[in-house]
Amino acid sequence: MAKRLFLLDGMALTYRAYFSMIRNPLINSKGMNTSAIYGFINSLNKILQDEKPDYIGVAFDTDKPTFRHKMYKEYKGTREAMPDDLVPQIGKIKEVISAYNIPMIELSGYEADDIIGTLVKRAEKEGIWSFMVTPDKDFMQLVNKNTRIYKPARGSGSHASEVEVVGIEEVKERFGVPPEKVIEVLALMGDKVDNVPGVRGVGEKTATALIHEFGSLDGLYKNIEKVTRPKLKENLIKHKEDAYLSKELTTINTSIPLKIDIHKLTSADKNAALLEKLFVEFEFKSLLKKLQSTEQSINIQAVSVEEKKEIEKASSSAFEDINSFKHKYYTIRTNDEFKKLMKQLKDVDEFAFDTETTSENPISAKLVGMSFSYNEAEAYYVPILFAENQDTDLFGKPAGKDKKEKLPELDLDLLIKELKPVLENKSIRKIGQNIKYDMLVMMNYGIRMENIGFDTMIGAYVLRPESNYKMDFLSEAYLNYKCVPITDLIGGDKNMTMDKVPFKTASEYAAEDADVTLRLYHRIEYELKKISLDRLCNEIEFPLIEVLADMEFYGVSVDEGILNTMNKELQKIEKKLEIDIIKEAGQEFNVNSTKQLSDILFNKLKLSPTKKIKTGYSTDTKVLEELKYQHPIAALLLDYRTVNKLRTTYTEGLLKIINKDTGKVHTSFNQTVAATGRLSSVNPNLQNIPIRTDIGRKLRKAFVPEKKGNLILSADYSQIELRIMAHLAKDENMIKAFERKHDIHAETAAKIFKVKADKVEPNMRRKAKEVNFGIIYGIQAYGLASRLNIEMNEAREIISSYFKEYPKINDWLDSIKKFAREKGYTETLSGRRRYLPNINNKNSVVRQRDERVAINMPVQGTAADMIKIAMINIYEEFRKEKIKSKMILQVHDELVFDCYKDEIKDVEKIVINKMKRAIKMDVPIEVEVGIGENWFDAHT
Repeated sequence: MAKRLFLLDGMALTYRAYFSMIRNPLINSKGMNTSAIYGFINSLNKILQDEKPDYIGVAFDTDKPTFRHKMYKEYKGTREAMPDDLVPQIGKIKEVISAYNIPMIELSGYEADDIIGTLVKRAEKEGIWSFMVTPDKDFMQLVNKNTRIYKPARGSGSHASEVEVVGIEEVKERFGVPPEKVIEVLALMGDKVDNVPGVRGVGEKTATALIHEFGSLDGLYKNIEKVTRPKLKENLIKHKEDAYLSKELTTINTSIPLKIDIHKLTSADKNAALLEKLFVEFEFKSLLKKLQSTEQSINIQAVSVEEKKEIEKASSSAFEDINSFKHKYYTIRTNDEFKKLMKQLKDVDEFAFDTETTSENPISAKLVGMSFSYNEAEAYYVPILFAENQDTDLFGKPAGKDKKEKLPELDLDLLIKELKPVLENKSIRKIGQNIKYDMLVMMNYGIRMENIGFDTMIGAYVLRPESNYKMDFLSEAYLNYKCVPITDLIGGDKNMTMDKVPFKTASEYAAEDADVTLRLYHRIEYELKKISLDRLCNEIEFPLIEVLADMEFYGVSVDEGILNTMNKELQKIEKKLEIDIIKEAGQEFNVNSTKQLSDILFNKLKLSPTKKIKTGYSTDTKVLEELKYQHPIAALLLDYRTVNKLRTTYTEGLLKIINKDTGKVHTSFNQTVAATGRLSSVNPNLQNIPIRTDIGRKLRKAFVPEKKGNLILSADYSQIELRIMAHLAKDENMIKAFERKHDIHAETAAKIFKVKADKVEPNMRRKAKEVNFGIIYGIQAYGLASRLNIEMNEAREIISSYFKEYPKINDWLDSIKKFAREKGYTETLSGRRRYLPNINNKNSVVRQRDERVAINMPVQGTAADMIKIAMINIYEEFRKEKIKSKMILQVHDELVFDCYKDEIKDVEKIVINKMKRAIKMDVPIEVEVGIGENWFDAHT
């Protein structure tokens, strides 16, 4: 069987990887774009694993002029400069290639195309099959029975495209000519990307037709009189020199002076330690995991325990771990030992605390164990529930020679009694990783933790709001330390929980958690203080933890009867919509089948598809929104999906997650999801309850007070983001509009459409509203035209009129972008930062994305900070005044309260006061309050 050579076009693959993720780039915690590196590595791994090449090399261009530049000075002269955030990735990709021990080939005066062309021709003479790994169409001229183009897959997982191998038949299908004629077609059509002129007015179809008819460039010009189209003939004669120049420029040189033996283009064993270090630097968790898995899959059946440890140590030498890190971890086995530990904790200023439990849901979780650490590299584990099998510990060491060690004997009631005054001590700072979870677990045992001093997960989030905040990742990033994976304890069994793990095995793992948390706290706090972000944590994020824990523990009461009734109504509506959809389709089909729906829409009904995916044409919501104007079936499908989601996610979904013990729904609020600082929620996600549809709004009727006679109070900021923008921009016109308590959208409409306030039509107000809110998101004329379904010229005029009436807004937008370009980040009034790695990128698509973020973050982020401050102040005032009513929900700019009737006036007064005064503004802040027997009534 013939040997196979794979030659990678380094720069082409790098560009391809970069631009395939241009809209959603990978950015690591240091703000570096790593998209090109990630894409390149994935392509390389795919080739190495699936193809197992006999020979392999990567060819790169150099920065020196080539013979083509000497021949034609304008060659590649129109290319945009390399994007700023791609430049540093080139060097890193070369480091990766070196770590894989794959040869890199460069030659001054020549391009990678010429290197690859020369090598495949040499390989052909030796009967070696060549695969040119590139997306570049120019390489099709080299394809023959021994040489093919190999286009790596794009994307990953279910969204990945297939690998494409281009042979002789594929070239004919693509260009309409065999490979040896491709260069003739390229000569006529030129190449805009490389600024190869070609013949003006000749595109690919015309070029292909001409070569089909005349066989070659020479054949064409020998028979030029036979060209029947006058204008074409004129252009061909006029640009004859350009055609022949273009042929030279696009012809790949296959005989350059390259001193390389093909047989030496082999990949030696990769440098796993160096690759591991690089993957950590880039924060490629999935690639790191695969690398370590591969390295540890060495056959070690016949080696000793000591040799096994050495192999494992070598495979992860880039990090310290529990084997190499000097530490003292203790297991508390008796009540007296626990009392002694509590006595020690009472004398310290702070300690790290962590729990092990039976469930990821803290409201229903039982305590399996607790760990504590107040000195680095020293920690204590208190086992409560555990398996009795104590044959080995975490490292395979026998637990005892002749008999098993005595199991810990701890009295849970005594532990709680001793622990309570320590965790509730307001003088001792408690440190945790996602400490809200631990607080909720302890609430189950009657303990309310006080003085939350630091949360490493949230601290890391504040430092870099678009990164990874799991302990394993943070430990590797900040401590260069690899934690014991949870899979080492419970494997991949979903039913396996920590209470089924022997205490000796759990002890090292759990004690490590507390120790790593303490060490992370010291590193992350230092980083926060360096850029003055510790204040944001100490004044907003950390105090909020207790508020959210209280809200989650209290929960929200839901009326099961209302949910069941609504569920039946939704089922009827859903069935009716399904019948209507099938009627419009003209045949029976499965409405929930994407494949069948696509066939109905695009084959039977002949609608114009707007988005192609791997399996055909997309039928997602965005596509259906665009198809609404082509056929009524699209609108019906959108309604069907809305109703179906309401039923499955909320009516049926809520019924499934009602806590059996409390009879309530206990949503979980997340502080580390949105880069703007906004809170989100899960189980259920209350942010996504539709409020623009009657059905969605009515769902709120199911959210009721806990006790009969109580009332629901809803307090909602009015147009808070516009008010913040007016404050930030110091625009007198907009500020005055808010001071007069006018309808800001109607007033804006009157100004930009030059009509009196009482003459503003609904459509004018709608357009003004889109502009008002669009400005916050950096909207441009194209975006506004698309939203309002108007012409571009009208959109430009509206925006121009807007800035004439609100001139300070435009000045503010310019100042925000200038600040971002100089600093590399944007920030809120409270100092919350969001880094913008592409704000100075020369690529306009990439740069404009960061410019929009730079504008939006100060507004939306300040709104997020504002409601958080209000929540903290309301919570503290309730405690101070001994208010029994509870804050139960936060949804966008709204707070919801379960109120005792006799406290309703006091609650309303406190809530309005604290919400209005959360952050001092030059603009009056308005809070709309509603009261009712359920959330719906309070909100209408």
